[in-house]
Amino acid sequence: MFEVRIAAEAFDVAAEHSRLSALGPGVGAVVLFTGQVRDEPLFLDHYPAMARRQVAARLGEARARWPLLGAIIVHRFGPLGVGEGIVLVGTAAAHRAAAFESAAFLMDWLKTSAPFWKRGKSGWVEAKASDEAAAARWQQ
Repeated sequence: MFEVRIAAEAFDVAAEHSRLSALGPGVGAVVLFTGQVRDEPLFLDHYPAMARRQVAARLGEARARWPLLGAIIVHRFGPLGVGEGIVLVGTAAAHRAAAFESAAFLMDWLKTSAPFWKRGKSGWVEAKASDEAAAARWQQ
């Protein structure tokens, strides 16, 4: 199971974990990362066709780089309050290294390059240099 969802609705972390864990006896590691709104409410905008295509392409790249048994990416859009989940990245693999590394790769890309735009009270949120540096480690 490899899935990309872009949705306005909240995701269920426990349900997504269960789905990845149930992929079969070969699953030895499941890594889940969730990002949530902090400090102030946000509005996330996106271009639907572009976002889906680019996120799916990055998931394909992760599949080519690591021996994954499954992965889920859920990215939300629309108005989000403090504490609400923005993104969920889940990976399943036989071993922890592949699960951790692929989840980090996907999250670093989502944070820096995915076609989603965040607006807070003071305007559009820019990418941070520290996020760009983290993503640079995956360049081939």
